[in-house]
Amino acid sequence: MNIVVCVKQIPDPANPYSLDPETHLLIRPDEQVLDDTDRYGVEVGLQLAAQTEGTVTLVSMGPAGNMQGIRQALAMGADKAIMIDDADLKGSGALTTAKILAAAIQRSGFDLVLAGTESTDGYTGVVPQQIAELLDVPALTFAKQVSVDASTVTINQQTANGYNVVTSELPAVISVTAGVVEPRYPTFKGIMAAKSKPVENYTASDLGVSDTDPGQAIISVDEATERKAGTKIEDEGEAHLRIIEKLQELKVI
Repeated sequence: MNIVVCVKQIPDPANPYSLDPETHLLIRPDEQVLDDTDRYGVEVGLQLAAQTEGTVTLVSMGPAGNMQGIRQALAMGADKAIMIDDADLKGSGALTTAKILAAAIQRSGFDLVLAGTESTDGYTGVVPQQIAELLDVPALTFAKQVSVDASTVTINQQTANGYNVVTSELPAVISVTAGVVEPRYPTFKGIMAAKSKPVENYTASDLGVSDTDPGQAIISVDEATERKAGTKIEDEGEAHLRIIEKLQELKVI
């Protein structure tokens, strides 16, 4: 089975970051890490590949930098990576991102595409579904468990009240939730092997995608309003009356 996992490199959340004063876009350093949400997709892909004697290909769009994040995923066990690093794609919105990733996936060939539900530096939550639409395959979302056989895939789809069992014919696109599996840590052997694994590099034009208009612009960025301190109530036997009064003001009761 040919499994493709969409991954993204992001600035290390533990380090300070800054925005470009003109475009208000995040300034991405050369040293970036694998988005934590994508580690779950990589792990699911590796487990399914082991069950089906398949391969795992990573697909990523964004500044390559020193490839630290991609090497992390390769060190986990992925077989190869496809990197789309193109200055014309800077500031791309969700749809442009989906078009690029779908074109790379189509070029690679696939039986199953895996992705996190959303990136931690974007939070649009729509890219996996857009990729599925562009590839003309089913989208199975919010998977908390995934299983495959020769021609179908079944997921437990997380809901507010439990989960739905959803089955689809392959090929398909699946977005997985955090906690679907416990991602493995790269071993020393895996880290060394990752250095020699193939990485293909493309631009938008290489993939035949000409519409690279970001389709969006960030007009301004403002500091979030600081939350005001709450009201402290000293309980001298009648605190419940103050609470009831406050709830009535808010029209809760």
